[in-house]
Amino acid sequence: MTITQLKYTLAVAEHQNFTIAAEHCFVTQPTLSMQIQKLEDELEAKIFNRSKKPIQLTEIGKKILEQAKVIVDESNRLLDIVHQQKGFIGGEFKLGIIPTVMPTLLPMFLKTFNKKYPKVQLIIEELTTEEIIRKLTDGHIDAGLAATPLENDFIKERVLYYEPFVGLIPDKHRLFQKNKIKVDDLELDDILLLEDGHCFKNSILNLCKTSKKSSTHRFQLESGSFDTLIKLSKDGLGMTLLPYLNTLDLNDADKQNLREFETPSPAREVSLIYHKSQLKMQLINALKTTIDSVIRGAITFNDIKVISPIQKNNI
Repeated sequence: MTITQLKYTLAVAEHQNFTIAAEHCFVTQPTLSMQIQKLEDELEAKIFNRSKKPIQLTEIGKKILEQAKVIVDESNRLLDIVHQQKGFIGGEFKLGIIPTVMPTLLPMFLKTFNKKYPKVQLIIEELTTEEIIRKLTDGHIDAGLAATPLENDFIKERVLYYEPFVGLIPDKHRLFQKNKIKVDDLELDDILLLEDGHCFKNSILNLCKTSKKSSTHRFQLESGSFDTLIKLSKDGLGMTLLPYLNTLDLNDADKQNLREFETPSPAREVSLIYHKSQLKMQLINALKTTIDSVIRGAITFNDIKVISPIQKNNI
């Protein structure tokens, strides 16, 4: 049996299709099928039930897959160990970033990081927090940038910055005349929210849970982007809450509608996260150092209260 055969097996299990798995492994489908057949012959066990559509693992195949993940993961770490010992900062590094952090933080550090570490092949993917955790656990990415704390025993978190929430209030809104707003001012049904899957939405729901305000439900609208929420708010359809960095590029007219919270300001904690078994620490440290250097001048808030991104029940 070979590591390559195990990698092919993992690919088929993930994609549930031999052809798609072969494409992701950059081999022909007959080559991949032949290698998996050789593995099954050597083990004298069928790993996949090929009569099912999509292809499914057999009961013994599920157990084989679990061990294959361990073996492949450990084999990948051999090179990591050598690089760490030599202090080498290079090679492939896969990074997942949540959608509400990607457009603001990535442009701030990417050019600097690429210039400082030209031997690193940084592969970036926009993912939800749930997807980042799953891919970190499966070894499909090396690190993530996400809102924390996540309360996951297998994930290590290194805080990068705290980002306050800022209200965007339409001209005729009941809160427009206020210089600063309070959490108790919020009415959940009056806030334009991101759609499900965004941890920033969960933070807003958790924040509003502490508000004693009652409200009359008018309509419900959710969007996948802050840009849409900003446009709808400007049209008078409700207020919205934005992370601080998302307010920096607003024009001067739109900034007149921004309202900060009274201190301590509700804020999110943004961290560099990775699996506790991660060995690419020289790359983790390089990434954190780079982000620290560019974010330090952008956010200087101290009197804040971190709002959890973990969805709470009974909101």
